[in-house]
Amino acid sequence: MSTVSQPPENIFLTGNRKPLRPLWRNAGFLTLIGGQGISLTGTQVTQVTLPLLLLALTNSPAIAGLVTSIGSLSLLLFCLPAGALVDRWDRKKVMIICDTLSTLGLVSLAVALLLNQLTLIHIAIVAFCNESLGIFFSLANTSALPAVVDKRQIHQALSINEVITSSAGTLGPALGPVLFSLGRAIPFMADAASTALSVCSLFFIRVQFQQERESPPGALWHDIKEGIHWLWHHKLIRFLALLTFGLMAPCSGYLLIIDVMAQQMHASDAELGMILASGGIGSMVGALLAGPLYRAFGLTRMIVGSVWVWALSWLLFAFAHNPFMLGVANSLGFVIVPIYMVQQLSIRTALTPDHLRGRINAVFRLIAFGSQPIGLAVNGLMLQYTGPYATIALLFIPQIILAICVLFQIKFLRQMETSIAA
Repeated sequence: MSTVSQPPENIFLTGNRKPLRPLWRNAGFLTLIGGQGISLTGTQVTQVTLPLLLLALTNSPAIAGLVTSIGSLSLLLFCLPAGALVDRWDRKKVMIICDTLSTLGLVSLAVALLLNQLTLIHIAIVAFCNESLGIFFSLANTSALPAVVDKRQIHQALSINEVITSSAGTLGPALGPVLFSLGRAIPFMADAASTALSVCSLFFIRVQFQQERESPPGALWHDIKEGIHWLWHHKLIRFLALLTFGLMAPCSGYLLIIDVMAQQMHASDAELGMILASGGIGSMVGALLAGPLYRAFGLTRMIVGSVWVWALSWLLFAFAHNPFMLGVANSLGFVIVPIYMVQQLSIRTALTPDHLRGRINAVFRLIAFGSQPIGLAVNGLMLQYTGPYATIALLFIPQIILAICVLFQIKFLRQMETSIAA
């Protein structure tokens, strides 16, 4: 494959050629990613702790997968209207309200645990509500980034943001099992505190998170339809949405798979924490490599290569027969995730108009991650009745089929790459 003569960064250039202020001197950007880094660490603590809590309460991977999937149903119900509303409302206020309500939900879990009154229904309700609030928050956050940094710095800002996310993905999973071993309520209290700090950080950002709207919004359904129409008729964004769906669907229950494998290996809480944290280490490496690799190889090679590495790295779990090898497999498997995610998000952010950004992100997310509820439930059932290694083998099949199919899209990707560079 040959790359085009002009670098892919051209999609981030505008007519404004004034000197750029370095991102490390952009107070709004630093405050935004700092607050989100703290909050994401807490979120990761809860994300790895919740399956442990469910397994401890029920001793059933199937039930754990089902309850976890209930939280993911919010994506199917609220993603599209959330995207339209984020384009209408003040995005900063949306983020503040969502994090405040999430804090209250986490506190309710901790209190119920301390009083020994926690039920599966309570867990499912809080998981559903927090996932729903997280959709509004995440769409507002992603849509707000171009208002905080210059368009020419979007790729760099997203790469830095991915490093912060990966750092949270290292620290949170390492802390989660340890905090859980100290007391079942402690992880949720820690997450509540981190979310409260995120709320405080948003009050210090003076920049508006959206441009002035040129005309009043129409009917909500009309706005949603406009976002769907724009994405579906943009060939590259539509392709990336469908491709991301194919990559994410088989892997939606990976945390539950790791938990079950670690249990069978009789891993201690500290060992499980290190296994889960290893994914964050791999993700940090991938985030640091994302920018240089994209500049070196361009759109076509990066997408095709990412899909193949993603699929083949999944097989590493099949060779993990002790806690150390499970940690290695998790770390290596996560290297490719930010490499792929940064490139698709950079392209999507740069090509989407501000007034449509919330809706396009929502439609993209619904397509890419809408399979999570079914995937989590299916993964739980597969683990229950076939075991983790058979589950890994079965989930590899759709991934390798997708990798083969992408090879037939090389001509299309080259055309898109040439169009962007022009």
